[in-house]
Parts: sequence; structure tokens; C-alpha cells
Amino acid sequence: MSRIGKKPVPLPKGVTASVDGQTVKVKGPKGELSVKLVPEVSATVDEHGITVTPDKSQDKAAQMWGLSRSLVNNLVTGVTSGFTQKLEIQGVGYRAAVQGKVLNLQLGFSHDVPYAIPPGITIVTEKPTSIAISGIDKQLVGQVAAEIRGWRPPEPYKGKGVRYEGEYVRRKEGKKK
Repeated sequence: MSRIGKKPVPLPKGVTASVDGQTVKVKGPKGELSVKLVPEVSATVDEHGITVTPDKSQDKAAQMWGLSRSLVNNLVTGVTSGFTQKLEIQGVGYRAAVQGKVLNLQLGFSHDVPYAIPPGITIVTEKPTSIAISGIDKQLVGQVAAEIRGWRPPEPYKGKGVRYEGEYVRRKEGKKK
């Protein structure tokens, strides 16, 4: 039994939700998002918020119950406060800069790496070695952060590369004489 799925998703002031079949739409101050739920669960809107209930006749319903409730909760959080993911760049000469709708990365290659910023995402570089990715869609923010990190993941010998803020990189000992 899902303990997460049992709790209804509360709707803060200024947020409206509607359910149309398996599609849940949430509208708030930052924008509008929607998610299509799997057929094993259903959602309803009442005075307590959005409630997700499983179809007890199917075995897969218990597996999808908590997931569906979390997806709906991410919609509500996204349209109210949004999501932010921070990246750190470590390495001599490694830096990033936003130029219009393109993030320019210098990551030790013979060329700069241009990354086109997708719509709905805001990227800010407070320092040349710090990147803040923000938006209302949690999945898209995480995907953009993973793609940027994928250009140069942190390596274990010197720790150079792009890492998530606070990420621990296990260091290895170098060659012995």
C-alpha cells in the first residue's frame, strides 16, 4: 500500500486544477502544466485538493499510485514556486556564459560547446563557474541539468568537470612511482 498516494495534493491559493479523463491540468501564477496519468489510477478534485485513487482490480495500480500522486504534486509545486537545479564547474579554464538563448561552455575541448536553452527554462550564471537552471517543469529542469553535466562529468582523479551543487565525487589515487 502506498503511503504517499493516500495523501491528497493540497491546492494553494491562486492555483486551479481540472481533471479531464486521465489528464490533470494545473494552472497557477507561474504558468500551466498537465500530466497524463496511467489507466490504473484516477484523479479527482475536491475541497481538500487533488486525490489520486487506484483501481483495486489491477495489480499494477498499487505500483503506479504513489508515482501518479508525486507527478501531480510536482505540477502544483512547479506552478507555485518552480524548480531550480544548480551546477558547479571545476577545472582550470572551465567556465560558462549565457549569450542570448545559448549557454556557451568552455570545458577543456578544442572548441566551445554551445547549448541551446529550451523554451520554459531560464539559465543564469552568477559566476563563470556556477550555473543555475530554473523552470516550472521538474522533469525538464533535471533533463537540462543532466545534458549539461553530460558534456564533462566529474572525473575521479582531479575532480575536473561539471557537477551538481553539493555532489560528492569519490577521488582516486594517481599513479605510483
